[in-house]
Amino acid sequence: MLRRANITHSVLNAKFHQQEAEIISRAGQRGSVTIATNMAGRGTDIKLGEGIPDVGGLYVIGTERHESRRIDRQLRGRCARQGDPGMSKFFLSLEDELLRIFLQGNLASRLMEGTMKEGEELEHPWLNRSIESAQKKVEQQNFSIRKRLLQYDDVLNKQREVVYGIRNAAIHNERSHAAIFDMVEEEVAGRLEIAGYDTKTGPVPSAVESFVGWANTHFPITLKLDELGGLTGKAAMTLVVDRVKKAYGIKESVEMPEALGALERYVIINAIDHHWQEHLTEMEELRRSISLRSYGQRDPLQEYKAEAYRFFEELMNNVRLQVCTGLFRSTTNLQAFENMLSILSRSARLQGPEAGPALGAPPPAARAPAALPAKLRGSLGTMDGPVPEPADPPADGEIQLPHITVRRDTPKVGRNDPCPCGSGKKYKHCHGK
Repeated sequence: MLRRANITHSVLNAKFHQQEAEIISRAGQRGSVTIATNMAGRGTDIKLGEGIPDVGGLYVIGTERHESRRIDRQLRGRCARQGDPGMSKFFLSLEDELLRIFLQGNLASRLMEGTMKEGEELEHPWLNRSIESAQKKVEQQNFSIRKRLLQYDDVLNKQREVVYGIRNAAIHNERSHAAIFDMVEEEVAGRLEIAGYDTKTGPVPSAVESFVGWANTHFPITLKLDELGGLTGKAAMTLVVDRVKKAYGIKESVEMPEALGALERYVIINAIDHHWQEHLTEMEELRRSISLRSYGQRDPLQEYKAEAYRFFEELMNNVRLQVCTGLFRSTTNLQAFENMLSILSRSARLQGPEAGPALGAPPPAARAPAALPAKLRGSLGTMDGPVPEPADPPADGEIQLPHITVRRDTPKVGRNDPCPCGSGKKYKHCHGK
């Protein structure tokens, strides 16, 4: 339009961001016309040229009103920087989004109906107040959205503080076995509670049998079903945890002392990182869909907090379970793992389970070793079948692996069957991942 009228002008938009300051500085010269998508808040003052204050200063013309009154005020302020003269004027259309959505049916709309003619300019104080009222509604709505977003973020931030507190403690502490055994105790206590200990009805035999199978699968302690008979939940937990600590003491005696702290750190961090990433994805999907709860006359924020707490409990349960799983299945080197199996097996054969920990029951399927850093790389052997005695030292350049016979004494577990560990999950979501 300006080109057709042969009016020289400059266009300020994102395409010319390098010349932005220069274009703005020239906007105050005599006869210059500058078109900007948004001149507010550009960070550069428009200095008036010689003689411009005498003819009225800078004239700012707006083609619409913003949703935020703050931006309108910034734009008006362009015409009167540092006390310079100037004026501003806005031209609006009834088809503008702000007027079309927020002025329908109000006093200003009824005032304009039947009184305006094509091309006629309408000015009235009521119209200005109506537009400002519409801007207030938009600002309140945007503020409510930002406030609710911060409330959602606050829920996740509290969970993040707990998780990163555990993770940072594992990173900065020289040894992390205390944190590991805290998780082991919590996991054992939770599974004993599921088995019915310390309840009025007492433990359920089938649940106790499932707990014994889980304990022997994850820890080399050869726990017997009759050992838990007549015990309370606290006594049973003490028995199991003491056995695990004794078995771990044997593991410590055969591992490399300088790498043991890094191995414990790896067990915790690997469990947290894996499940925390999945948790963040679940929380993001929950936040996108939780607003639909409002159609059921329920507060989405309260629903989000309840669901987030349930997701966080599941996260910590999964972390504790993976720590228990990887405690005796990760090692600094292959020889240390073979020595640990040999000592535990010999203890079980010579002294029986009453004297100390021994090898546990086999897992449903042999697992591959967890990927360790180079300095911690070892191997994972299965706890099934007879354990070989330590072999002769390998020749130079040779790597000897233990020959372990893998036999399954139980029926094959289907992907959708309950996991034999007693977690209550499907096998494909638990140990079949």
